[in-house]
Amino acid sequence: MTAAALTSPAAAGGSPARTVTTIRTEAGGELLDRLPAEGALSWVRRGEGLVGWGEAARLEVSGPRALEEAAAWWADWTEGLDTDDELGIAGSGPVLFASIAFDPAAGTSVFVVPQVVLGRRDGVAWLTTVGDVDPRDVLLPAQDDDGPALRLRYADGALDPATWCAAVATAVQRIDAGELQKVVLARDLLVSADAPLDPRRLLRKLAARFPDCWTFAVDGLLGATPELLLRRSGRRLSARVLAGTAPRGAGAEDDRLAAALIGSAKDRAEHTLAVDSLVRALEPFCATLDAPAEPDLLTLANVRHLASDVTGTQRRTGARGRAGLLELVGAVHPTAAVGGTPTPDAVAVIAELEGMDRGRYAGPVGWMDARGDGEFGLALRCAELVGDDSARLFAGCGIVAGSDPAAELAETQSKFAAFQAALEG
Repeated sequence: MTAAALTSPAAAGGSPARTVTTIRTEAGGELLDRLPAEGALSWVRRGEGLVGWGEAARLEVSGPRALEEAAAWWADWTEGLDTDDELGIAGSGPVLFASIAFDPAAGTSVFVVPQVVLGRRDGVAWLTTVGDVDPRDVLLPAQDDDGPALRLRYADGALDPATWCAAVATAVQRIDAGELQKVVLARDLLVSADAPLDPRRLLRKLAARFPDCWTFAVDGLLGATPELLLRRSGRRLSARVLAGTAPRGAGAEDDRLAAALIGSAKDRAEHTLAVDSLVRALEPFCATLDAPAEPDLLTLANVRHLASDVTGTQRRTGARGRAGLLELVGAVHPTAAVGGTPTPDAVAVIAELEGMDRGRYAGPVGWMDARGDGEFGLALRCAELVGDDSARLFAGCGIVAGSDPAAELAETQSKFAAFQAALEG
């Protein structure tokens, strides 16, 4: 079933909303400091990227053709726009933020066209507005007061730790029996605060602690993801695949943990499955495609990952013309990094054992512009705001042969810590 597009009154009223203006600005400051308390949209890494607010148009969609319908809706919305764009670069002009369900056919995916976008790349900042307004009149003053520390209460989500470990043990038995090679099992954690949760505070804390991650926010789902599902710039495609995780330590212990991860046969096998699944999905669309023979180490504040950067060049045309970004996203998602191998079998095991509805957790999240350029990550290390003072946190890990349920539980706790630090800091 497909939900209808929801459009702002201004957009429904006629011609003013068909005007899009992008200007260069020197007044950007820290992008996340410019966000309002309501409706924050974000895709920021190391101080660069895009933030937005307001809604010029919105689409909520589900069903087997969800991404195809979303691509058609975006093409229709951008057709015939009166666009005045001083820059003409990726992310300028009209922009669409998206948060796609882990299962787009069953879950609801959300697409938002902001009324205002503030962007920065390579030292160049710009401001885009939709409607008959001067962009210089809509830039919000910087807000950087995080307020007092919150008092927090945590509760188990769908499964308590012991039950979740039992699910992991069952998954390992299925793998040992040859039913599948890998399955990613996640768990959720509920948190409530003694005051409203301000998404601006959470985003700033995440960005400060995890500068090498993409700090994202779309429709109440926010986090800091280290995994780039797919970037498109013209015909150039790139992705960062992560699979295989180890905690951080202090001093010599940190070095030992790093060496153990890069030398771990289990983690390297898990990583190879994730890279191979992405490469297989992209190959039909690419004239060239390159994946490194060996993974690197990505070091974050709380964990390390095995990481591989995959690059490619999209074919000039295909049987139905050159695929758009949302079609490519639909083709590669879910990868083995968030689903498993073989993917259909792993997704079935997730539905059977995980005990929760993932919603938009582990789904693609990011942005695209009217040229078809854009960036999508995977919604990991994230939380969904539930009401004013509550949130649902998510963390998962890849289960393969030899996985130990207690160690996997500890890995999810390390990943929860990414968002807990933002809540508690």
